Amino acid sequence: MNLTVLVDNNVYIDHYYLGEPALSFYLEDGDEKILFDTGYSDVFIKNADLLSIDLSKVSKLALSHGHNDHTGGLKLISSIFTKEKPQIIAHPLTFFPKKEEELVIGSAVTKEELKENYELVLTKDPVKLSPNITFLGEIPQLVDFEPRKQVGETKLSDHFTPDYVLDDSALIYEGHDGLYIITGCSHSGISNICEYAKQVTGIQTIKSIIGGFHLFDEDQQLDKTIEYFEKNQITTLYPCHCVSFQAKAKLHYHIPIEEVGVGLQLEWH
Repeated sequence: MNLTVLVDNNVYIDHYYLGEPALSFYLEDGDEKILFDTGYSDVFIKNADLLSIDLSKVSKLALSHGHNDHTGGLKLISSIFTKEKPQIIAHPLTFFPKKEEELVIGSAVTKEELKENYELVLTKDPVKLSPNITFLGEIPQLVDFEPRKQVGETKLSDHFTPDYVLDDSALIYEGHDGLYIITGCSHSGISNICEYAKQVTGIQTIKSIIGGFHLFDEDQQLDKTIEYFEKNQITTLYPCHCVSFQAKAKLHYHIPIEEVGVGLQLEWH
């Protein structure tokens, strides 16, 4: 399986790609070509072009959750998929309106608009995207140090209510030597995601994680997360997007982390 970072907050020095505070990954597993999140804007398209990646060949588009730094590019996909239309996979709550105070933070494209042109698979259950890649669906609460935190509000009926981002999901790749976790923001908790990945696959070894961990403060949650990573003998971490410098520094003190930036390419077997 090959993974390429199309969008991240960070770009490498002397690599002339565009960055934005968002996330998008391109994955290839056998014949399947998968786009995971679309960033804020057209940056994922521009970077894919610079990296000689033909997004029109994408067969599946998976969304980690509904926040606009992961779904903003949806408003532009009609310019890419002019012939073959990819299947779009997401949690059922992904496309409901979201706001933080008066700031709109949800998807700019509605479920109804997407249904007109795409096969939309909205599921709480795990779904296979390829022989080795699974979309996890809704992540249950499995560890006691990662409680769901409110991020603004969402409108599920006729009024807005607190949003605990139940639509947050992730991907897992089943390699020969264990699991590789691919996250968007980890609003559901990075350790919860790892535990659920083990439940879904029956595989107990986690080799690596790439994506947003949603860790910002040097607090008990960060300490417990490090303990969890060490207990599970996770050898390589690629924290990006929504992980603070302080959190990365503390993680790196205990477990080697690798720098993530646009253009990073990983190959897992």
